[in-house]
Amino acid sequence: MTNDVSARAYRERLVPGPGLFLAVLLVVPGVALVLTPINASIALPVAIIVYAIIAATLLLFSPSIRVESGRLFAGRAAIPVGELGEIELLGAEQLRQAIGPGLDARSYLLVRGWIHRGVRIENVDPADPAPAWILTTRHPQKLAEAIEGARRA
Repeated sequence: MTNDVSARAYRERLVPGPGLFLAVLLVVPGVALVLTPINASIALPVAIIVYAIIAATLLLFSPSIRVESGRLFAGRAAIPVGELGEIELLGAEQLRQAIGPGLDARSYLLVRGWIHRGVRIENVDPADPAPAWILTTRHPQKLAEAIEGARRA
C-alpha cells in the first residue's frame, strides 16, 4: 500500500466557523424580547429553540468539497479531474479579485463568505461552458495536491 497523495481522498465540509455561531446567538435575546410581552414564560425556551434551528440549518446545508474516484465534487456538481487544467491557489486578496472584478460570469462558484482562501481551477473540457471552477477552501494546497494525485492515479 502506497502512502503518497494519490492514495488519499480529500474531503472538506465548508461549515461556518465558531464566530458565526456566536454572532447568531444574538437571535436569543432578540426573540426573547419580542415574545416577552406576549408570554414571558415561553420567551426564553422559544428563543433557544430558534437558535438551535438556525445553527442546525447552517450545519446541515454546508456543502462539501471532495476528491475521490477520479472526480472533483463541489457541492452538487462533479467533474472528472482529467478535465481540469491549471490550479491557482488564492489568498484572501486574490480570492476577492477572482470573485469580484476578475470574475467570468460563466465560472462555477462554490464560495462561502466565512472562508477567505480558495482555488481557481481551469476547466479544459471544450463541451463545458464554465471556463473555471472557483472554490473556497480552508486547505487550498491540500486540495490542489489531491487533484494532482487523482490525475496521476
